[in-house]
Amino acid sequence: MAQLSDDCFAFGGELMTTEAALAELKGRLSCVCESEEVALANAAGRILAADIVSNYAVPGHDNAAVDGYAVFFDDLRPGGETTLPVTGRIAAGHPLDGDAVRGNAYRIFTGAPMPEGPDTILMQEDCSFDGDEVVTIPPGIKRGANRRFAGEDIASGDTILTKGQRLRPQEVGLAASVGQQSLSVFRPLRAALFSTGDEVRDVGEALAPGFIYDANRYSVAALLSDLGCDIDDLGILPDEHNIIRDALRAAAKEHDVIITSAGVSTGEEDHIRNAINDLGGIHFWRLAIRPGRPIALGQIGTVPFIGLPGNPVASMVTFMRFARPALLQMSGATDIEPKFFRVPAAFTYKKKQGRREWVRARLSVADDGQLQAEKFSRSGAGILTSMVASDGLVELGEELTGVEAGNMVDFLPFNEVR
Repeated sequence: MAQLSDDCFAFGGELMTTEAALAELKGRLSCVCESEEVALANAAGRILAADIVSNYAVPGHDNAAVDGYAVFFDDLRPGGETTLPVTGRIAAGHPLDGDAVRGNAYRIFTGAPMPEGPDTILMQEDCSFDGDEVVTIPPGIKRGANRRFAGEDIASGDTILTKGQRLRPQEVGLAASVGQQSLSVFRPLRAALFSTGDEVRDVGEALAPGFIYDANRYSVAALLSDLGCDIDDLGILPDEHNIIRDALRAAAKEHDVIITSAGVSTGEEDHIRNAINDLGGIHFWRLAIRPGRPIALGQIGTVPFIGLPGNPVASMVTFMRFARPALLQMSGATDIEPKFFRVPAAFTYKKKQGRREWVRARLSVADDGQLQAEKFSRSGAGILTSMVASDGLVELGEELTGVEAGNMVDFLPFNEVR
């Protein structure tokens, strides 16, 4: 279970900044997942639990980078064409039969091992030839051209992947290139997820006046799935204190983290807050953010609890910026912060100083050919269509009071928070 003190989120006082909140999370949480061995074919998306050290050099031998002719550079005339007999053929998986001899050229194909002696390869497109037996080589080639050297990608003994990396297709391919059949990875984080509210209905149910469909549970489940979590969907709980308390207590026994949406404010019908206080501790992080308040972080025993806002945009944004790094750290990942990209704003916007805000935006191409961020026309925390129409978020720091068109801003693509 997570290594949390009893007062993990007991912070009072003034509004907390985003950076302070993220630093607090990073300092309080630790990996809670044991390791397991999985076949390489099943490793994509998992988090590596041990360094991978290569026992092989890649490539394992000098080889051809192109289709062409392997020659001894010293056989070439520096000031004119050189004509050489072609006395051998080398293909990938089929080394030269015998020794290479000065004064000869050897037909060679991409990936084929270089024989001992020849040190330069001419592309076939640059040569002229008389049948398969004679090749004429133009002047000007450099010594060693078109030759790949053994170990130029990976040397034997290199650490090629490190503990805590999330395995993308390229990391899986790299592991395969050094012969790894399986990898040690952290098991998926076990996440309990549910919504609350007497007005909330699941998709497929009849929707009477005054009721809404539960979009949050599905969007948050999709975000959790992107992180590789093992999700236990506990459905929708009614606004009844005892039912919510008992569901939270049971979930804490079987899961690494509990995530809810809505019901975490200070109203009379926000029952999750009271249920968490009965079982452990909760603190409504008074974060200086928009959208996003309230976001509740707490614990039941040693099991962390994340209470996301009820508005669907606020729920997704706070998940991306606060829940995501927390869950990645609990899962054993070391690179938990998303990457931002500086782009010019194609909008004007006013904001309150001292508060961090996220503006939904899409990228477009400006007249000068550069990418720019265009703000979605509406900014309500309940307008979920704004997330669909956007490519990401423009993050505006606490120090700013607004943005003018042409100002450089920090853009967070949605692909960076998957």
